[in-house]
Amino acid sequence: MILRDPVHGLVAFEAKEEAIIQTLLETRELQRLRRVQQLGLTSLAYPGATHARFSHAIGTAHVMARFIARIRAISTDLPKDQQLDPKRAQEGLAAALLHDIGHGPFSHLFEEAIPKGPSHEDWGTRIVMDPCTEVHQKLVAVDSELPARVCALIRGEHELRYLSGAVSGTFDVDRCDYLLRDAHFTGVNYGHFDLDWLLRSFCLSPTESAAITPGLAIDGSKGLPAIESFILARLFMFQQVYFHKASRCSDWLLARILERTQQLLVHGDAVAGVPRAVESLMKTNDAALLDYLQLDDAVMWTALEQFRHHKDPILADLSHRLLSRQLLKGFELFAEDATSEGAEHCRTIAEDLCKKAGLDPKYYVGLDRPTALAFDESKGALSVLFPQGETRRPSEVSFLLSRLLGQLLSRPRIIYPVEIRHELHKALSERPRNARAAEGTFAGGSFQMHSNEIKSPNGPGHMES
Repeated sequence: MILRDPVHGLVAFEAKEEAIIQTLLETRELQRLRRVQQLGLTSLAYPGATHARFSHAIGTAHVMARFIARIRAISTDLPKDQQLDPKRAQEGLAAALLHDIGHGPFSHLFEEAIPKGPSHEDWGTRIVMDPCTEVHQKLVAVDSELPARVCALIRGEHELRYLSGAVSGTFDVDRCDYLLRDAHFTGVNYGHFDLDWLLRSFCLSPTESAAITPGLAIDGSKGLPAIESFILARLFMFQQVYFHKASRCSDWLLARILERTQQLLVHGDAVAGVPRAVESLMKTNDAALLDYLQLDDAVMWTALEQFRHHKDPILADLSHRLLSRQLLKGFELFAEDATSEGAEHCRTIAEDLCKKAGLDPKYYVGLDRPTALAFDESKGALSVLFPQGETRRPSEVSFLLSRLLGQLLSRPRIIYPVEIRHELHKALSERPRNARAAEGTFAGGSFQMHSNEIKSPNGPGHMES
């Protein structure tokens, strides 16, 4: 099987163990991902960002195939039971291809808008394990244990630590593809990094005993710039794309549309056009798998078109704003305004102005606090291996990574309707200068020390795809 990909160029799956890729690509569950955009509503900010989860799945499998080739080249001295035999390689390829199969419409946004429902990881497990799905049937036809092993590997569980780290880790194959893919389709150059050199720099960490499977490491003599560029690419993508004001405001708007829809349904009001799975999720926090698999972006856009004509003025107005791209606005918060107390005060001002304009602040005003951890060594991080056999944590040998370790990138905003823009700017500009906010002038975001109150942004990923 040979494909042309705009990110990776020629993509070939020709080895015997790679036949599982073509087999799975033909299933209806994977084909559904053609109709789920990778970045949700980000195309409202970046018109080119219309790429689908399907192409990302193929790209991730391609990176896994390259990773497998690299590991085989450096693992010939390992005991046979620690090497990547065709069966384990097949598991890795299947896990890479299927890691996002549970995503609903608009990707991460859908599960964030209906937070009490199953996560996309939970849906992915159901899809792989349910005997009624074509994915399950194809996997079982190869090996009866393959569905369970693929699900475990997607969770980062495998007897080969280096393989589990490649599927779920700081430098996993998922991130390696989505950063390059998202950068390509948004036209943002900041997301590029040297994938070839990163893969070439992978090595295996030494262990205390031959019975212990090695983990992933990076060659300290030449690989450090590769992981630094990777971390910076991810950080820049959060700054420029995943936290983009128009994208965040459109995400927030869609979440309020679904919230209003749920409120109407719970109170017994009919809402024409609501997909069966969405109605079930809103009423019971769950849905039948076959109903869920009917959902995609097109189904939800069709529902939104019907919501536009609903008798409820709030639902109709919010839907009209999204469909016509008359989005809510975002007001960046800085200094004292960015603190919890300051942000709440700013929101109160916006809510009061919204009420005076005749709009319900519950649906038209919000405080958006997207955050991303710049660099984390607590889970799945690579060690850096030097020629003498000594290993170090990346933050111990990289000035850059030592500064980014544990830091949060934060972009707090007040979300508000355009009707109160002038009054809101006037009210906030009259506050003391050191507590003033400014809209549209902040290009990079701010760093804060790590806390336990991390709120997931919608990104690739997305907090992570």
